[in-house]
Amino acid sequence: MTIRIFHASTPAATVLLAAAIDAGCFTEPDRRILLLSRTGPAPEATADVSETAGFERLRARFDEVRSWNDAVFPFHPDGWLPRADDAPLWERHFRRAWGLGDEALELVVDAPHAGPARALTQVFAGVPVDVYAEGPGGYGPTGEKIPPLTGTRVRRLLHPDLVPGVRPLLLGEYGVEPQTVPAEAITKVVAELADAAAAADALTAGGLPAAAASTAGGLPAVDGLPAVAPAAGESPAVESPALLLGQDLAGGGLIPAAEEAGLRLEMVRGAAALGHTRLVFAPDPYAPWESPGALLAEAARLGVELTVLDTPLPVAADVLLHRLRPALVVGCTSTALFGAARFHGLPVATVGTGLLLERLTPYENAERIPATIADALLPALGDAEAVAAQKPRTGVELDGLLAAVGFAMRPKVRPDLRPAAERYLAAHLDSRTWRYFKRRRLASLALPGVVPARLAFLRSNPALRRVARRARALRSGGS
Repeated sequence: MTIRIFHASTPAATVLLAAAIDAGCFTEPDRRILLLSRTGPAPEATADVSETAGFERLRARFDEVRSWNDAVFPFHPDGWLPRADDAPLWERHFRRAWGLGDEALELVVDAPHAGPARALTQVFAGVPVDVYAEGPGGYGPTGEKIPPLTGTRVRRLLHPDLVPGVRPLLLGEYGVEPQTVPAEAITKVVAELADAAAAADALTAGGLPAAAASTAGGLPAVDGLPAVAPAAGESPAVESPALLLGQDLAGGGLIPAAEEAGLRLEMVRGAAALGHTRLVFAPDPYAPWESPGALLAEAARLGVELTVLDTPLPVAADVLLHRLRPALVVGCTSTALFGAARFHGLPVATVGTGLLLERLTPYENAERIPATIADALLPALGDAEAVAAQKPRTGVELDGLLAAVGFAMRPKVRPDLRPAAERYLAAHLDSRTWRYFKRRRLASLALPGVVPARLAFLRSNPALRRVARRARALRSGGS
């Protein structure tokens, strides 16, 4: 008997796993266990994936569902790790608690360098591992060095191909081959969830909870919004709204709360400036709820109708995209923004990517890769011509850019990326692409951009680089 344990902490992850199962990305095991976790600073205040609308449709792919939070209580589910000597004891405990016996196991987890995935791969040592990346972060390097006994067990990296033609860097240091989950399988699962939500009457005629919306200027909350997406080439009976995606950037410590509030206002102003008169704001389901008063007041001042979801939709964001078919989707770096363009064929626009790139600290912050891709690939909300054209910006070689940023982020994890980083920086570093790098970071790595061309030979001399690193370390210690 073979038992496969699938770990997921978000609805989007569960959708991706369901799509991968439907697409035949896995052989048939004797048992499938879905292990759910609630992470974040206050997991007890976060809704469990099993409570989302339509979850029963996803659950049908699994034989049973278990909770990682319950399994490790009272420890924090995102930070707990077994001590090395205790790992065998924990494995015996989980095998007994979950009825695994002595059967062969396989793990399917997200990035194994952090969170529950890291703990699972350490507890179940020697077990084959498949890794998945649900969002654009998978295009970046592994967050830190992972033990060889973990990395060499990873067989492949499953991902939704959010940026076609770009190879993910995650786990590349172990030669892990990426495998795409077919887009048609993902959209089929999303359509299934949308049907379940409609059948359960969870969404009203506009795809929004009837009792959970407010609008500016006393306008009807959902009146006139299309209940079902129009067929291809068919015009909706009324104007489709522009969908504004909230994101908990401040909660993640990426930017101050005041600046994030400013980005939300920028979404409203930018969408209105493009001629959209009906807007819907969907808060991040994992962010603390704030009063929408400022957004509603700004919408009223601009003379546009704004529907704000007072409580986040208990479904994957893709379900909302499928139901509403918005005229424009606006966001910063959320996975849903990339999915709107890739899987739903919807116009998209970004706000705040430049600000985020400037504010992110440390440089190796995992959000840097999503921000870089969104900024380089997707049109900015303030560029009306680019939003109308919906074409990726030219002049940016995304593979080379990501290799350069990836090396600058994690030079010890991916030292093999240095040649590609040097080539990109030598050829493409200009007033536009400087936004993706920091001068001190390039200098510390002896990369093109801060070292004069006549001294470029110094960069290729390992001995001189070691001396420079030692001198910096001594200077830092002396200060």
